[in-house]
Amino acid sequence: MITAERKPIQEIMNLVSPYKNLLLVGCNECVTVCSAGGRKEVALLSSALQVAFMKSGRIVHIQEMTLERQCDPEYIEQLVPHIDSVDAVLSLACGCGVQEIARRFKEKMVFPGVNTKFMGASERPGVWAERCQGCGDCLLGVTGGICPIARCSKRLQNGPCGGSSKGKCEIGPDVDCAWQLIWDRLKALGLQERYETLLPAKNWRNGRGGGPRKIVREDLM
Repeated sequence: MITAERKPIQEIMNLVSPYKNLLLVGCNECVTVCSAGGRKEVALLSSALQVAFMKSGRIVHIQEMTLERQCDPEYIEQLVPHIDSVDAVLSLACGCGVQEIARRFKEKMVFPGVNTKFMGASERPGVWAERCQGCGDCLLGVTGGICPIARCSKRLQNGPCGGSSKGKCEIGPDVDCAWQLIWDRLKALGLQERYETLLPAKNWRNGRGGGPRKIVREDLM
Protein backbone atom coordinates (compact mmCIF):
# COMPACT_ATOMS: atom_id res chain seq x y z
CA MET A 1 0.00 0.00 0.00
CA ILE A 2 0.99 3.65 -0.28
CA THR A 3 2.01 4.98 3.13
CA ALA A 4 1.76 8.55 4.40
CA GLU A 5 2.22 10.67 7.50
CA ARG A 6 0.18 13.73 8.43
CA LYS A 7 1.98 17.02 7.99
CA PRO A 8 2.64 19.06 11.16
CA ILE A 9 -0.39 21.11 12.17
CA GLN A 10 1.50 24.40 11.86
CA GLU A 11 2.57 23.59 8.30
CA ILE A 12 -1.04 22.80 7.37
CA MET A 13 -2.22 26.03 8.97
CA ASN A 14 0.35 28.01 6.99
CA LEU A 15 -0.85 26.39 3.76
CA VAL A 16 -4.54 27.08 4.25
CA SER A 17 -4.33 30.34 6.21
CA PRO A 18 -5.61 32.60 3.37
CA TYR A 19 -8.90 30.69 3.23
CA LYS A 20 -11.97 30.81 5.47
CA ASN A 21 -13.99 27.90 4.07
CA LEU A 22 -12.25 24.55 3.62
CA LEU A 23 -13.29 21.15 2.36
CA LEU A 24 -11.28 18.51 4.24
CA VAL A 25 -11.32 15.26 2.28
CA GLY A 26 -10.14 11.86 3.48
CA CYS A 27 -9.65 8.61 1.61
CA ASN A 28 -10.84 5.14 2.60
CA GLU A 29 -7.93 3.31 1.00
CA CYS A 30 -4.20 3.24 1.83
CA VAL A 31 -4.09 6.29 4.10
CA THR A 32 -6.88 4.79 6.20
CA VAL A 33 -4.87 1.60 6.72
CA CYS A 34 -1.80 3.53 7.87
CA SER A 35 -3.93 5.84 10.05
CA ALA A 36 -3.01 9.02 8.21
CA GLY A 37 -6.07 10.12 6.26
CA GLY A 38 -9.21 8.12 6.92
CA ARG A 39 -12.52 9.23 8.39
CA LYS A 40 -11.12 9.25 11.93
CA GLU A 41 -8.12 11.35 10.93
CA VAL A 42 -10.35 13.80 9.06
CA ALA A 43 -12.40 14.41 12.21
CA LEU A 44 -9.31 14.77 14.41
CA LEU A 45 -7.57 17.19 12.03
CA SER A 46 -10.73 19.23 11.56
CA SER A 47 -11.09 19.73 15.31
CA ALA A 48 -7.39 20.48 15.76
CA LEU A 49 -7.40 23.08 13.00
CA GLN A 50 -10.50 24.84 14.27
CA VAL A 51 -9.12 25.02 17.80
CA ALA A 52 -5.72 26.23 16.58
CA PHE A 53 -7.27 28.91 14.39
CA MET A 54 -9.60 30.05 17.19
CA LYS A 55 -6.58 30.51 19.46
CA SER A 56 -5.04 32.72 16.81
CA GLY A 57 -8.22 34.80 16.62
CA ARG A 58 -9.63 33.35 13.40
CA ILE A 59 -12.75 31.39 12.55
CA VAL A 60 -12.36 28.81 9.78
CA HIS A 61 -15.31 26.77 8.55
CA ILE A 62 -14.43 23.20 7.63
CA GLN A 63 -16.62 20.71 5.80
CA GLU A 64 -15.61 17.06 6.23
CA MET A 65 -15.87 14.29 3.65
CA THR A 66 -14.22 10.91 3.12
CA LEU A 67 -14.24 9.31 -0.31
CA GLU A 68 -13.85 5.64 -1.09
CA ARG A 69 -10.88 6.56 -3.27
CA GLN A 70 -9.40 9.89 -4.27
CA CYS A 71 -7.38 8.49 -7.17
CA ASP A 72 -10.53 7.52 -9.07
CA PRO A 73 -12.48 10.17 -11.06
CA GLU A 74 -15.73 8.36 -10.32
CA TYR A 75 -15.45 9.10 -6.60
CA ILE A 76 -14.05 12.60 -7.06
CA GLU A 77 -17.40 13.54 -8.62
CA GLN A 78 -18.96 13.23 -5.16
CA LEU A 79 -17.28 16.53 -4.28
CA VAL A 80 -19.22 18.46 -6.93
CA PRO A 81 -22.19 19.47 -4.68
CA HIS A 82 -19.77 20.90 -2.09
CA ILE A 83 -17.01 22.48 -4.14
CA ASP A 84 -18.71 25.83 -4.84
CA SER A 85 -19.27 26.55 -1.15
CA VAL A 86 -15.59 26.33 -0.20
CA ASP A 87 -12.50 28.39 -0.97
CA ALA A 88 -9.99 25.54 -1.03
CA VAL A 89 -9.61 21.80 -0.54
CA LEU A 90 -7.36 20.06 1.98
CA SER A 91 -6.76 16.44 0.99
CA LEU A 92 -5.54 13.69 3.31
CA ALA A 93 -4.96 11.28 0.43
CA CYS A 94 -1.62 10.40 -1.11
CA GLY A 95 -0.17 12.68 -3.77
CA CYS A 96 -2.22 10.87 -6.42
CA GLY A 97 -5.46 11.87 -4.75
CA VAL A 98 -4.38 15.48 -4.28
CA GLN A 99 -3.51 15.76 -7.97
CA GLU A 100 -6.72 14.09 -9.09
CA ILE A 101 -8.84 16.59 -7.17
CA ALA A 102 -6.74 19.45 -8.56
CA ARG A 103 -7.17 18.10 -12.10
CA ARG A 104 -10.93 17.90 -11.71
CA PHE A 105 -11.48 21.25 -9.97
CA LYS A 106 -9.06 23.59 -11.68
CA GLU A 107 -10.63 26.69 -10.12
CA LYS A 108 -9.86 25.58 -6.56
CA MET A 109 -6.55 25.41 -4.73
CA VAL A 110 -5.91 21.90 -3.38
CA PHE A 111 -3.47 21.34 -0.51
CA PRO A 112 -1.86 18.13 0.78
CA GLY A 113 -2.45 17.36 4.44
CA VAL A 114 -0.07 14.41 4.46
CA ASN A 115 3.41 13.58 3.21
CA THR A 116 3.30 10.58 0.90
CA LYS A 117 6.15 8.26 1.90
CA PHE A 118 6.48 4.95 0.04
CA MET A 119 4.85 1.67 -1.00
CA GLY A 120 5.17 -0.56 2.00
CA ALA A 121 3.84 -3.30 4.21
CA SER A 122 2.88 -3.53 7.86
CA GLU A 123 5.61 -5.09 10.00
CA ARG A 124 3.63 -4.78 13.24
CA PRO A 125 0.98 -2.43 14.63
CA GLY A 126 2.10 1.15 14.03
CA VAL A 127 5.12 0.23 11.90
CA TRP A 128 5.22 0.23 8.09
CA ALA A 129 8.31 -0.56 6.04
CA GLU A 130 9.19 0.21 2.42
CA ARG A 131 8.95 -2.81 0.16
CA CYS A 132 8.51 -1.49 -3.39
CA GLN A 133 9.71 1.50 -5.44
CA GLY A 134 7.61 0.79 -8.52
CA CYS A 135 10.70 0.33 -10.70
CA GLY A 136 8.60 -1.01 -13.61
CA ASP A 137 10.52 -4.29 -14.07
CA CYS A 138 9.92 -6.59 -11.11
CA LEU A 139 12.79 -8.83 -9.98
CA LEU A 140 11.00 -10.62 -7.15
CA GLY A 141 10.68 -13.86 -9.11
CA VAL A 142 14.47 -14.01 -9.37
CA THR A 143 15.46 -12.77 -5.93
CA GLY A 144 13.23 -15.01 -3.82
CA GLY A 145 10.52 -12.45 -3.21
CA ILE A 146 12.80 -9.83 -1.64
CA CYS A 147 13.28 -6.58 -3.57
CA PRO A 148 16.88 -5.35 -3.91
CA ILE A 149 15.72 -2.05 -5.41
CA ALA A 150 13.60 -1.06 -2.41
CA ARG A 151 15.49 -2.86 0.35
CA CYS A 152 19.15 -2.46 -0.64
CA SER A 153 20.38 1.02 0.34
CA LYS A 154 22.42 1.16 -2.88
CA ARG A 155 19.76 -0.55 -5.03
CA LEU A 156 22.35 -3.13 -6.08
CA GLN A 157 21.23 -5.77 -8.57
CA ASN A 158 24.09 -8.04 -7.55
CA GLY A 159 25.30 -8.06 -3.99
CA PRO A 160 26.19 -7.82 -1.25
CA CYS A 161 28.57 -4.87 -1.33
CA GLY A 162 31.65 -4.46 0.81
CA GLY A 163 29.69 -2.57 3.43
CA SER A 164 27.64 -5.58 4.48
CA SER A 165 28.66 -7.05 7.84
CA LYS A 166 27.02 -9.84 9.81
CA GLY A 167 23.85 -9.49 7.77
CA LYS A 168 23.50 -5.74 8.38
CA CYS A 169 23.89 -2.74 6.09
CA GLU A 170 26.67 -0.25 6.66
CA ILE A 171 24.20 2.64 7.01
CA GLY A 172 22.98 1.37 10.39
CA PRO A 173 22.92 -1.66 12.69
CA ASP A 174 19.13 -1.86 12.50
CA VAL A 175 19.05 -2.12 8.69
CA ASP A 176 19.16 -5.62 7.23
CA CYS A 177 21.39 -6.25 4.23
CA ALA A 178 18.92 -6.97 1.43
CA TRP A 179 21.30 -9.36 -0.28
CA GLN A 180 21.82 -11.30 2.94
CA LEU A 181 18.03 -11.64 3.13
CA ILE A 182 17.94 -12.76 -0.49
CA TRP A 183 20.64 -15.37 0.12
CA ASP A 184 18.88 -16.70 3.23
CA ARG A 185 15.62 -16.94 1.32
CA LEU A 186 17.12 -18.69 -1.70
CA LYS A 187 19.02 -21.09 0.57
CA ALA A 188 15.82 -21.98 2.44
CA LEU A 189 14.18 -22.73 -0.91
CA GLY A 190 17.13 -24.82 -2.12
CA LEU A 191 17.79 -22.33 -4.93
CA GLN A 192 21.32 -21.18 -4.01
CA GLU A 193 22.46 -21.48 -7.62
CA ARG A 194 20.34 -18.47 -8.54
CA TYR A 195 22.58 -16.31 -6.37
CA GLU A 196 25.52 -16.99 -8.67
CA THR A 197 23.67 -15.74 -11.75
CA LEU A 198 24.59 -12.11 -12.39
CA LEU A 199 21.62 -9.93 -13.17
CA PRO A 200 22.06 -7.60 -16.17
CA ALA A 201 22.10 -3.83 -15.79
CA LYS A 202 18.58 -2.55 -15.13
CA ASN A 203 16.68 -0.63 -17.78
CA TRP A 204 15.69 2.37 -15.67
CA ARG A 205 13.58 3.76 -18.50
CA ASN A 206 10.87 1.41 -17.23
CA GLY A 207 10.94 3.41 -14.00
CA ARG A 208 11.09 7.15 -13.40
CA GLY A 209 14.04 7.51 -15.79
CA GLY A 210 11.62 7.51 -18.72
CA GLY A 211 9.42 10.31 -17.38
CA PRO A 212 5.87 10.05 -15.98
CA ARG A 213 4.50 6.57 -16.56
CA LYS A 214 1.11 5.41 -17.77
CA ILE A 215 -0.64 2.05 -18.10
CA VAL A 216 -3.01 1.68 -21.06
CA ARG A 217 -5.37 -1.33 -21.11
CA GLU A 218 -7.38 -1.18 -24.32
CA ASP A 219 -9.40 -4.21 -23.21
CA LEU A 220 -10.83 -2.12 -20.35
CA MET A 221 -11.69 0.96 -22.38
